[in-house]
Amino acid sequence: MEKGNKKIINAWAFYDWANSSYPLVITAAIFPVFYENVTSTVLNGKTISDTVHLFGREYKNTELYSYVVSLSFIIVSLSAPILSGVADYSGNKKKFMRFFCYLGSLSCASLYFFRTENLFWGLLSILLASVGFWGSLVFYNAYLPEIAEPEDHDRISAKGFSMGYIGSALLLIINLVLIKGFNMPARWSFVSVGLWWAGFAQITFSTLPDNIYGHKPHGNILFKGFNELSVVWKELKTIPRLKRYLSSFFLYSMGVQTVMLMAVLFAKKEIVGIEDSNLIISILLIQFLGIAGSVLFSRLSRWIGNIRALGIAIFIWIGICVGTYLWVYTPTDFYIIASLVGLVMGGIQSLSRSTYSKLLPETEDHASYFSFFDVCEKIGIVIGTFSFGYIEGITGGMRNSILALIVFFVFGFVVLLTIPKSKNIEAE
Repeated sequence: MEKGNKKIINAWAFYDWANSSYPLVITAAIFPVFYENVTSTVLNGKTISDTVHLFGREYKNTELYSYVVSLSFIIVSLSAPILSGVADYSGNKKKFMRFFCYLGSLSCASLYFFRTENLFWGLLSILLASVGFWGSLVFYNAYLPEIAEPEDHDRISAKGFSMGYIGSALLLIINLVLIKGFNMPARWSFVSVGLWWAGFAQITFSTLPDNIYGHKPHGNILFKGFNELSVVWKELKTIPRLKRYLSSFFLYSMGVQTVMLMAVLFAKKEIVGIEDSNLIISILLIQFLGIAGSVLFSRLSRWIGNIRALGIAIFIWIGICVGTYLWVYTPTDFYIIASLVGLVMGGIQSLSRSTYSKLLPETEDHASYFSFFDVCEKIGIVIGTFSFGYIEGITGGMRNSILALIVFFVFGFVVLLTIPKSKNIEAE
């Protein structure tokens, strides 16, 4: 396949447009507000109970939510490496990507039926939607080094994230207009995410090539896939820069993804006087600033190199967490910090993907290599979200959980500084 084919690159980036409706509408904007409202008891505008019961135990609603999300990441972390090995051996990354896409989109739509009376089934939908989203990204990201030359990875990765921010913001605006202007029940927005995700993904699936290297699988595909993964693991252990980068990524991802997953719930509980409508507007602001952030950090990486640009992004994240812990108590404070999050969120996500892609050796096993990238991110998120929920559970406040995020970012920054130099100046 010819690298740099514009039609294929555009189709690849369009999957960001399709699937980014999940992290915005489901994990960041409408569903967290819906979940908090449905699982809380409010009297005269004040929450008097935020506990739920499951399997005979009592939990804080946000604590239980963080545990379910953490479990989804454990499932992806355990399954992705084996499935990616099978995908590399058989050459069918697109089939796995399609399966997870449909699992996630259908699960999003099923959230229409979420009620406290059937809490278990609602939480199962949350679990499977997360598995579908993150599972599909393993195979989606693995296409990047196959469709573009290394010098274009930053730009194309940023293009994908930018399209994702635009597409998801558009769907969110449509849903807000229907909810506020036409009194559409918020539940229907979860159905819209499922349709949007699966529908626009057809543009990607109809164009992305399959079995690029012409693999002809035979024998026990599962065993051969596991063997493929084992070979990649042995190769990866001999590349110091890649190991060090994954260690740093593992640490700072604990912070980045936890902020993205828990920010709205934090605002609902810790910010005095913030209204649901204004909260969602702030999420939209983050989306549009994320576009600028993706482009800004892509250009910054050309001037000073990927590693230094990532270091600047992590340093800003540390400042955001410290500032939030100490000074963010009012809606105005939250909007200011949300603007900073938007600028740096797009940059660090886009650069993390493209930097890893640049650091890979010459290989045909891109899905297997990206499965380790994915596992580092997911295990990091498991630790991050679990820590966030656990600290809230034992201290009674989400603000104290921010201290753990600061630690994650600081250690990620320190490890990033230890990455050995490379001949590839763009990755410095």
